[in-house]
Amino acid sequence: MTLHGRKILVGLTGGIACYKTPNVVRLLVKDGAEVQVVMTESARKFITPLTLETVSQRPVATELFPEGEFVATRHIDLATWPDLILIAPATANFFGKVSAGISDDLLTTIICATPKPVMIAPSMNPTMWGNAITQRNVATLRNLGYHFIDPDSGDMACNHVGEGRMAEPERIFDSILNFFKSSGPAAKKKLSGKHILVTAGPTREAIDPVRFLSNHSSGKMGYAIAEAANSAGADVTLITGPTALPAPTGVRIINVTTTEEMAREVSREFPSCDCLVMAAAPADFVPAQQSNQKIKKEAVGGGTTLALKPSIDILGSLVGQKRPGRIVVGFALETENGKANAEKKLNAKQLDIIVLNSPSSTTGFMSDTNQVTVLSRGGKIEEWPLEEKSRIAIRLLDRISELLSNPPGIIR
Repeated sequence: MTLHGRKILVGLTGGIACYKTPNVVRLLVKDGAEVQVVMTESARKFITPLTLETVSQRPVATELFPEGEFVATRHIDLATWPDLILIAPATANFFGKVSAGISDDLLTTIICATPKPVMIAPSMNPTMWGNAITQRNVATLRNLGYHFIDPDSGDMACNHVGEGRMAEPERIFDSILNFFKSSGPAAKKKLSGKHILVTAGPTREAIDPVRFLSNHSSGKMGYAIAEAANSAGADVTLITGPTALPAPTGVRIINVTTTEEMAREVSREFPSCDCLVMAAAPADFVPAQQSNQKIKKEAVGGGTTLALKPSIDILGSLVGQKRPGRIVVGFALETENGKANAEKKLNAKQLDIIVLNSPSSTTGFMSDTNQVTVLSRGGKIEEWPLEEKSRIAIRLLDRISELLSNPPGIIR
């Protein structure tokens, strides 16, 4: 899937994240898209039109009524020209004007006049993003069908830390790619009418009221699968342990903390799903005893021994509930004998697919990329290249769609 021949209008509003947008445009053009840039007056305070003209290879549109130019109904032409409109960065002011129907510059007039889909990448201070009025406007736009690329959390130019920074160019590019991949007639129907149940993130097992056992799972893979399944038309439920990720749009979220809580919710949802994708990393061990009070250093002297016991095996507990036509996908993270251990898990838990990955600086855990080996029932083994997790999610859902169309028999 490439963007060859796609027409994308990129709008910039006034925020420091304007410096990221040339990289977004560069990625789009490199992948074959035609890009027309529109900048507000405030956006030009942060970056020059010349920069965007250089990477887009087109003149940048900046004014609704430019002097000395024949423009006529240019705002209508620009509103109907693209296949998709991307606003990056999008400010709180932009949300407020569009949600209220205000069209007082070229960009907001285009938005008012367009019949085409609009994708928005917010960028603002964490307090502004969390402001009740901003969130009301965001909710209004979501309900009207606007697509959002939710902001990241991290350091801000204002020296604040929190949620509100614009998504990185690569994530914006992948969101656009996923949008077009899921917007065709065939893709729209790919998982339509199917209930996909996804688990994501780590679990936390309390040692005492202030300490817990957990792991490095970020939840990024499971969230990418949930988002891609929703884009493919599925009814998606995401059961997630504690993460720092924004909730995927259009997905039903069930938050849990412990492995036992995750097992309970999976057991409750499993009978109604067509496919379970167990991408979470629930704890394998839990403390044998939990202290009701904080364990004090002074109380244990030179040290203490923490007794552990195995946690509930979520996938193992579902073996007897699997019915013909229901697909179950597991994940395995191994540091040695990966394929052998993954194949053992595939067979023992009667999985249809198991996705094997290993921890490194470019794969697994906190990384946005992964390199996986996919083992399927029947002995098929595929080595997938290093890719963005969002692209792996799409490939995996293609495989799931095939299996749902031609379900294998159940091994007993």
